[in-house]
Amino acid sequence: MQAYVMTRYGDAGAMEVRDVPEPVARDGEVLIRVRAAGLNPIDYKIREGKMRLVNRLDLPQVAGSELSGVVEGVGAGVTRFAVGDRVFARVDKKKLGAYAAYAVVHETMVAKMPESLDFADAAGLPLAGLTALQALRDELGVATGDRVFISGGAGGVGTLAIQLAVWMGAEVATTASPRGEELVRSLGATTVINYQKQKFKDVLSDYDGAFDLTGGQDLPDSFAILKRGAKTVSIGGVPVPANARVDLDAGPVVAAALRVASARIRRQARQRGVGYRYMFMHPSGEDLNLLAGLVDKGTLKAVTDRVFPFEQIAEGFAYLEQGRAKGKVVVQM
Repeated sequence: MQAYVMTRYGDAGAMEVRDVPEPVARDGEVLIRVRAAGLNPIDYKIREGKMRLVNRLDLPQVAGSELSGVVEGVGAGVTRFAVGDRVFARVDKKKLGAYAAYAVVHETMVAKMPESLDFADAAGLPLAGLTALQALRDELGVATGDRVFISGGAGGVGTLAIQLAVWMGAEVATTASPRGEELVRSLGATTVINYQKQKFKDVLSDYDGAFDLTGGQDLPDSFAILKRGAKTVSIGGVPVPANARVDLDAGPVVAAALRVASARIRRQARQRGVGYRYMFMHPSGEDLNLLAGLVDKGTLKAVTDRVFPFEQIAEGFAYLEQGRAKGKVVVQM
């Protein structure tokens, strides 16, 4: 079968389309004929080697983090799915494999697709949706009446995070370009800062939580707008020592490396009297079921920017890496 394979760590040339053996579903696994797959910043960060400290892959490896498709077979012990089910999944972080004609995923990471979505829109939902849900619900504990800041609201994670925060009862502020302002307002953001003209730290104050999607200077700037004792959760910053134990099942060597790497940002948070936590999303079929229900109720809208044919996946990544996509970028098999 054809697949998009990461052959080494490096630039875009480190990935190529090649023939690989078709996978086989083992105990507890589901064999999925992939119909579409989402492209994500984490995918090119993995390719660039930025995640090697926390997730070293055995290369060459079929790339890809999320997919939608049809169940073609099930391994022994699988009870949740049957051949013919339309499903979506955030695949195992250590195995990847979404950019291929077929993929195998453990049944606990799979859910039935929202009935109201096609394969392309469904493929862009798992990674961003799970990241947004787990950050807002589990890390920030967003509740009715909270004021939440989400940086980069027009991106793949941001478009879903805005909607989920509103569903949780929060008032949302975000940053966007003039091109993205109409989109984020339509999703529920009440305060939109044009980051090309203003710094959000000069406009906002006394927020109950921040979800940093953009990193860079936006991360320490988010500390300045929080109430004392509040917290910023980030997917654009630096992992902290606690991530080694809680999220990565890693030992003291990794924890020590993260302690050094995150020392500055943790110090900046302490000086502001706020908390900082780096976010690692965990694949979860149960959470995907929740998201699918919200989509089918009309509460959550999947926002897809562009769909590329699989043969143009390299062009899809080039477009994604420009950082201008409004919503998700997807390849269709």
